Amino acid sequence: MPDISLTMVVVLCLTALAAGWIDAVVGGGGLLLLPVLLLGLPAGTPAAYALGTNKAVAIVGTSGAAVTYARKAPVDIRLAVRIGIAAVAGSSAGAFLAAGMSTDVLKPLIMVVLLGVAAFVILRPAFGTAPATVPAGRRRILAAIGLAGLGIGFYDGLIGPGTGTFLVLTLTAVLRLDLVTASATAKIVNCCTNAGALAMFSWQGTVLWQLAALMAVFNLAGGTLGAHTALKRGSAFVRVVLLTVVLALVANIAYEQWLA
Repeated sequence: MPDISLTMVVVLCLTALAAGWIDAVVGGGGLLLLPVLLLGLPAGTPAAYALGTNKAVAIVGTSGAAVTYARKAPVDIRLAVRIGIAAVAGSSAGAFLAAGMSTDVLKPLIMVVLLGVAAFVILRPAFGTAPATVPAGRRRILAAIGLAGLGIGFYDGLIGPGTGTFLVLTLTAVLRLDLVTASATAKIVNCCTNAGALAMFSWQGTVLWQLAALMAVFNLAGGTLGAHTALKRGSAFVRVVLLTVVLALVANIAYEQWLA
């Protein structure tokens, strides 16, 4: 366990709870959890330890949400697993390259990606509100495997935050799913990306296991609750949460980067 104050441990656990809920509803819990980990770990701790610990926490909450969704949502589990297998390869490669990445690089990258997501959601008000009426064809499935599996999987291993959100957006756009079904599918894929990245971080020895285990309990509770909320409230609610979370995080990171 790193030398962290009790107050900061409580903050990290509560953040893991909130991140689990956000991640289950619309993805992007890491956009909340990773910045807090970067700030909460002792000064001089390499960014790779925050990335590795974040993966160990996130995989627990994501798995809980995936199980909840799979029981109640119309998820094509076979397709999700095919995308997930590609995501394992992508995330492992990204995690291998992440060891040398500094915190100074992470924050601006996260902010740019967030701004792109916010603009897309605002400009497409009907995005993801209607259920799919026609099954996805072979080309769309291959595109989903390439973009959501290999591409976003690589991003998840390299940086991580926002992976769930990007998966939801990509699956909705490429496979023409509604946001709830896309969120459910994304959880299964995200379990695979987390597993691939976590395996690489574990091999590199950059996971703070005791801290991760404590935070994972809270993340699991948040993830399970978030999945139930999304299933109950529907796609319109998921879209509102998506936009709210993205804009709030943009404001927070901008403040930390230029004003704090």
